[in-house]
Amino acid sequence: MTVREFCTRDVVITNKGSSITEVAQLMRKYHVGDVVVVERRDEQNIPVGIITDRDIVVQLIARGMAPDAVTAGEVMSSELIVARENEGIWYTMQQMRGKGVRRIPVVNDDGGLEGILAVDDLVELLGQELTLLARVAAQGRAMERLQQE
Repeated sequence: MTVREFCTRDVVITNKGSSITEVAQLMRKYHVGDVVVVERRDEQNIPVGIITDRDIVVQLIARGMAPDAVTAGEVMSSELIVARENEGIWYTMQQMRGKGVRRIPVVNDDGGLEGILAVDDLVELLGQELTLLARVAAQGRAMERLQQE
């Protein structure tokens, strides 16, 4: 299973010059907890950072800073970890765990933004897989009962 199969393709983006108020408005409009900061290169959106709702609260509001006085480029997490769309889910989960990130932009071979993978996506996937495993055990018991009859 690759990241390409499970990432969310609709990614909310902005640029470094956007105010944090504009970023927060995007989060509200699209009901998301993150906005990927991109630069346009070779007709692709290249992710250069990410801003989460937590970043806004911890870095700005808790410090009493005015959201209109700060840009996305000043707040974004710039040590951006990305996943290549052909990487495996397991490898990507290990990367996320190792870096302590809940969301990871997904890029193509040229570094262009293709989607985003969040812990919530992985929890949903793993929940579905566990349900399938539970059904295997139940099916095995049912088959044994039929054989005993």
